[in-house]
Amino acid sequence: MLLSQFGYAVVYFITEAAFSQGLNQHIYVAYRFCLAGWMMFPFAYFLERKSRPKHTLPLLSELFLLSLIGILTLNMYFASLKYTSSTFVVSLFNTVPSWTFVLAIILRMEVVDVKNPHGIAKILGTLISLAGVMTITLFKGPAVQSLWGASIHIKRLSVHKNWVKGSILTVASCITWAIWYIMQARTLKKYPAQVSLAAWMNCIGGAQTAVFAVFLQHKPSAWSIKMFSVNFWSITYSGICSAVFVFLQFWCMKEKGPVFVAMFNSLQTVIVVVLAYFVLGQKLYTGSILGGVLVIIGLYLLLWGKERDRSFIKSQEQCSSHCDEIKLANNEEVASVEKEEP
Repeated sequence: MLLSQFGYAVVYFITEAAFSQGLNQHIYVAYRFCLAGWMMFPFAYFLERKSRPKHTLPLLSELFLLSLIGILTLNMYFASLKYTSSTFVVSLFNTVPSWTFVLAIILRMEVVDVKNPHGIAKILGTLISLAGVMTITLFKGPAVQSLWGASIHIKRLSVHKNWVKGSILTVASCITWAIWYIMQARTLKKYPAQVSLAAWMNCIGGAQTAVFAVFLQHKPSAWSIKMFSVNFWSITYSGICSAVFVFLQFWCMKEKGPVFVAMFNSLQTVIVVVLAYFVLGQKLYTGSILGGVLVIIGLYLLLWGKERDRSFIKSQEQCSSHCDEIKLANNEEVASVEKEEP
C-alpha cells in the first residue's frame, strides 16, 4: 500500500499538468480505465483461468454496479478540482478513511471494542490521522526555506470557481469512495480472483465513462491524444498505476479489510507535500510537517490495533479448535469404555 501511494502521488502531479494542457477530465478517466483493463485482461486470463469463479448474471450485475460507483467517484472528484481548489479537495478527500471506518462498523465488517485497548487504538488512530491531514491542508505556520529551485514547472490555468457546486461534488465523491471500498471488500468474498476482478472493473468502468463522456464532449479533437505529449504520458502512467495498484489494493483488502486500505490514503497527502517541495519547489510549511507526523502516528496506532485484534482472534480460534479436539477425544474415550463394559 505504501508503494501504491507513492505511485498515485506522482499521478496527482502528471494529471494536473495534463489538465493544464486542456485534457478533459471525463475523457482522461475513460482512457485511463480502458488502458488499465486491456493491460490486465491477458494476465487475468492465463493466471486465473482455473481459479476464476463462474460468471453468473447476479455477479456480472454486481461488477457493473461496482464499476459504476468507481467511475462516478473519480468523475466527481476531478470535476470538483475544476470548481474549487486542490487544497480544498485534498483536505476533504482525506476524510475517506473516516467514512470507510464508520461504514465498516455499521456493516459489521470492522469490530471495535471500546473496552479493549486494541479497539481504542483503532479509534484514536483514525481520529489522529484525520487531524493530521486537516493540519496539513488548513494550517500553514512558518515556511521552511527551500533548498533549491523548482525542477519542474506546471502552468495552472485560471478556471471559473463555483464553490457551492464544487463542495457538493467533493463531499459526494468522498462518500461514494468509502462506499466503493466497502463494495470492493464484499465483492472480493464472492469473486476472490483479484486480477480478474481488477480487469473487469477497469474495462466496464472505462466503457461506462466513455459513454458518459461522449454525451458531454462531442468534438473528435477533444478525444485526440498526441503521441508522447503530456496528455499521452499522463494517461499511460495513470493506466499502468490503475492496473498494478488496483490489484495490490484488492490483495491487501482481502488480507486486511477495507479500513486498512483506506487509511493509507492519508499518506498520499504527506507524499504529495514532500514531492511538491523537492520537485516543484513549492513552499513547505511547519504545519505540513506537524500534520505528516500526526498522520504517521495515527496510521501506526490503527495498524497496531488491527494486528493485535487479528492475533487475538487467531488465538481464540486456535483455542476453540484445541478445545474441540479435547472434547472429541474425551467423547471417543467414553464411547470405547462403554463398549468394553459387559
